[in-house]
Amino acid sequence: MIQLSDKPVIVQGNTLMEQEEAAARGIDCAAARQNTLAWNILAAHNTTAGDDPTLRLRFDALASHDITYVGIIQTARASGLERFPMPYALTNCHNSLCAVGGTINEDDHLFGLTAARKYGGIFVPPHLAVIHQYAREMMAGCGKMILGSDSHTRYGALGTMAVGEGGPELVKQLLGKTYDVARPEVVLVWLENAPRPGVGPQDIAIALIGAVFKNGFVKNRVMEFAGPGVAGLSVEYRCGIDVMTTETTCLSSIWTTDDKVRDYLALHGRADDYTELRHDKPACFDRCIRVDLSTIEPMMALPFHPSNAYPVAEVVRHADELFAAVEEEARKQFGKAGEGLQLRAKIHDGGVWVDQGIIAGCAGGSFENCCMAASILDGRSTGCGEFSLSVYPASEPQAIALVRNGAAAKLMAAGAVIKNAFCGPCFGAGDTPANGALSIRHSTRNFPNREGSKPGNGQISAVALMDARSIAATAANGGRLTPATELDWDTLAVDTTYTFDAGIYQRRVYNGFGKADAAAELKRGPNIADWPSMSPLPENLVLPLASVITDPVTTTDELIPSGETSSLRSNPLKLSEFTLSRKDPAYVGRAKDVQAMEKARLADPADAALLAKLEGLLAPLKAAQPEVYAAVLGSGLKDTGIGSTIFALKPGDGSAREQAASCQKVLGGWANVAAEYATKRYRSNLINWGMLPLLADASLAQKLSVGDCFVLPGIRTAVEKDAAGITGWLVGAAGTVEPVELRLGDLTADERQIILDGCLINFYNHK
Repeated sequence: MIQLSDKPVIVQGNTLMEQEEAAARGIDCAAARQNTLAWNILAAHNTTAGDDPTLRLRFDALASHDITYVGIIQTARASGLERFPMPYALTNCHNSLCAVGGTINEDDHLFGLTAARKYGGIFVPPHLAVIHQYAREMMAGCGKMILGSDSHTRYGALGTMAVGEGGPELVKQLLGKTYDVARPEVVLVWLENAPRPGVGPQDIAIALIGAVFKNGFVKNRVMEFAGPGVAGLSVEYRCGIDVMTTETTCLSSIWTTDDKVRDYLALHGRADDYTELRHDKPACFDRCIRVDLSTIEPMMALPFHPSNAYPVAEVVRHADELFAAVEEEARKQFGKAGEGLQLRAKIHDGGVWVDQGIIAGCAGGSFENCCMAASILDGRSTGCGEFSLSVYPASEPQAIALVRNGAAAKLMAAGAVIKNAFCGPCFGAGDTPANGALSIRHSTRNFPNREGSKPGNGQISAVALMDARSIAATAANGGRLTPATELDWDTLAVDTTYTFDAGIYQRRVYNGFGKADAAAELKRGPNIADWPSMSPLPENLVLPLASVITDPVTTTDELIPSGETSSLRSNPLKLSEFTLSRKDPAYVGRAKDVQAMEKARLADPADAALLAKLEGLLAPLKAAQPEVYAAVLGSGLKDTGIGSTIFALKPGDGSAREQAASCQKVLGGWANVAAEYATKRYRSNLINWGMLPLLADASLAQKLSVGDCFVLPGIRTAVEKDAAGITGWLVGAAGTVEPVELRLGDLTADERQIILDGCLINFYNHK
């Protein structure tokens, strides 16, 4: 049972009160808003005083992986970086297979190591740990804040408020600047009772996501976990729920802490990082989610989103109906290629059968999850049919502990394959299933093609998210979908006693914080390229529409693919060739055509051929609105820029990857137009790459077609004067002309200047 309330509630100790009861006890709710754990940590990291509603935060540490850190360091170098001013961990868990692209993956790793030497960073070699497990083991601490360039940067269960953002936000921290955000509301997640045996953290997480994603209940808010149910959960169990809060679109998370957290930090040699976080004083929350843990069943997030949540038992009972809905969605997403996903064919022989199981990464690969799976599979077999099972412990210290306690041997004896710490199964760079296959995974996401398939090539498969316990139960039945609560837990012996081997990190991790060596050589392989130059925002813009996306939500995977492009993240020009390739393959060609016009304008604002082309494009505007036309083209092209734009109803759900925005900018994009942005981090990425995050009414989608053109007269002046929006003009490809009200949304002074300067690099060089 999960109950949502948008009314304020107050917590003191383990007592939950409505406003009326709190008022009767003499509690001032307004004052009690200052007593949430979230607000106390935010206030401690805020660099401004007084009643300024904008928080300007400095973090305690940063973390990136090998898909993101090259671009971040390259941006920071171009903006004046001298040394890392705080601990910055460069982990290598995404492009660590070094199996594609020639030498480019290992070249990136060498770049990371030499950057750690030069600027004073922490370098975690490939396969030693996934980014978030290393941060849990070696960086998180009560009351801290960590900023990571991966969307699943969440360490709330360890008392750390962590935020996943695009790379430019880390650049700001490296250059001594701040992370600016409006003071967020705080949502209480009140946990009661205890989960049943067989119900794991992924089950709780999927149930939560299903309850709050589509209605935006926690969007851009902080989730604060408390209540009597917390005490009964192990730290790893809490972390397993916490890491999935990213899929709710919340800003961050925080939990109350106790002796279990103290023991966890002490086990990892960091006893001094423990502080008890609890609600001794009355704390007022803006909203509340009550979760009765005892009522949660084993859950399954069906393709193609973590919020597509159903109990596993319900999926088994109603597989024909539910799988038909997934098949229909596949056809909507991929057209004829989607017909290859025939999930109803997996209903046979008295059950529902899946083809692959994966337990991996920051969500699934914990020591405790692996031990649970090992106990379930002890003495059993995954079979010799289509079904396969792979297990990726989240760090080498956890892997060696699984070897020493025999869990790894049990898994291997049952037919599971044990692999090194790696995030590939989560984003499509490892264990891609066969065409038409259904994979069940304890990982973070199941977006379309997230598993690595390519419908454009006639190859399609899909992922459903499940907990490690039910994946192991399914594996024990040779791939027949089985909720773990069907097992006899009284007969299962599970030993989760853990001993941390600190020597693994001591021997292999390069810890150079505070030891920057300016003379150290920064080694750049042939694929590592600088960012191309970018122009300041001109006074007027002509924005041909290069893509129109009317899906309810557009993920960052659709804006720039995940797995197959990961090896190109260090080369902005090559990577940009894949922009929108899954959603609109013709986009790149259209954007380049528009970019060619802007390049001609920059080379010669009086270019007669270009001016004639624009005059033809905007002829309907000249006839209908001659004054607007004169303002934009009356004195040539000196003050009027040309750039592509896209329209999407709700873009940016998912990854923090800055490339979802930067690739559009590299191709000459100047704006996105949206009904709303799915996440703050995607909107921030647009801004940091100098792109206008425009908002319009959703009804505009019905009027738009590729080839239409937005004309924005005076857009630079509007941004300079902090205007709420601008009246643009939509020139239809069929010759129609109509005004369009476009909103800019809230922008800080720095964000406005970044847009005016053309990107964050220009902003710092300008300053």
